[in-house]
Amino acid sequence: MNSYYVDLHIHIGRTEKGSAVKISAANDLTFFNIAREASERKGIEVIGIIDCHSPTVQDEIMMYLDRGEMIEQAGGGIRYKETHILLGSEIEVRDPGMGAAHLLAYMPNLSTMQDFTRWMKGHMKNVELSSQRIYVPARTLQEEVLGRGGIVIPAHIFTPHKSIYGSSSTRMEHLLQLDGISAVELGLSADSDMAGLISELDRYTFVTNSDAHSLGKIGREYNQMQLAAPTYEEIVKALHRQDGRKVEANYGLNPRLGKYHRTYCGACESILDESETTVERCLYCGSKKIVRGVMDRILALADREEPYLPPYRPSYQFQVPLEFIPGLGPKKLNQLLLRFGTEMNVLHRSAREDLASIVGEDIAAYIVGAREGRLELEVGGGGRYGKVKNHS
Repeated sequence: MNSYYVDLHIHIGRTEKGSAVKISAANDLTFFNIAREASERKGIEVIGIIDCHSPTVQDEIMMYLDRGEMIEQAGGGIRYKETHILLGSEIEVRDPGMGAAHLLAYMPNLSTMQDFTRWMKGHMKNVELSSQRIYVPARTLQEEVLGRGGIVIPAHIFTPHKSIYGSSSTRMEHLLQLDGISAVELGLSADSDMAGLISELDRYTFVTNSDAHSLGKIGREYNQMQLAAPTYEEIVKALHRQDGRKVEANYGLNPRLGKYHRTYCGACESILDESETTVERCLYCGSKKIVRGVMDRILALADREEPYLPPYRPSYQFQVPLEFIPGLGPKKLNQLLLRFGTEMNVLHRSAREDLASIVGEDIAAYIVGAREGRLELEVGGGGRYGKVKNHS
């Protein structure tokens, strides 16, 4: 059994021929570029690319398999060099009387994903694009995924836009069959303690993923999993805590860095970081243009006063991605990668004095401070990320 770094939510922006997949994602975010970035720069051994339902993306995958540059694994997934790829899809559901929510579905291999695409095509306006609405009940979608040997993970479950708790309903059971959920994704503005206020979530493994819309964002949140091998079958076992496989740690942004952490006023741009969580008007200007923050939404849904963390809940490690480190621009980051190989090596395995020899004492202190959870942070809200306080 070995430990692997895992990020299960990465978008494709366009195909290599220029066809749009995720409109809001970067153009260079292709299937191949994602695999190469994860393997050569990030040092993440397992990634989930969640736009693999797109037929044009599937054509590219077939091309790399035919060339022998990528290999389908016996236990599910595709290998490229040191990185292993799970094939996933993000799908929007909207049941009657509820708001929209995004679900992540993963399939064991390409042929199964292609079969799933053929089914979705009859219930979706444009199956080429990412995160499209499917016109069937959420439970029907869930049954179709599970019937193909796939798994379902509700995406970024608290964010104000298109999530189960943030915009769809007050209970997951209103939308999905609870036994047919393999894990839940916390999202960038929540952590295990916050989710521990809702008893419906006690049974589930929590995952923390990047939801990357650019190559640089891959691995801004990730998981450390104990697996016998980096395959689809092993990941499923880890999510269900079977046969010694498990999620060992969640590495996520401190929720204060998340761009939807606190309630925000769209008129005067104030973050309402107050103990009063049910405000309908801005406390500063009186406007009703309120974007309800994740923390405040969780407090409104909470059915216990103190968070409960089951014995199997792994530690949640606050991870400040390198892009948030003051003074660490692209040139210095490249110097670090030239010396230490990957971002995971920089974040987890490099001594302070070695870091300082490359980028100086100040930046090295920030990186080690991030590793040890000691950095001071300014809170995010209303679609703007928080940031690390610069003390220089």
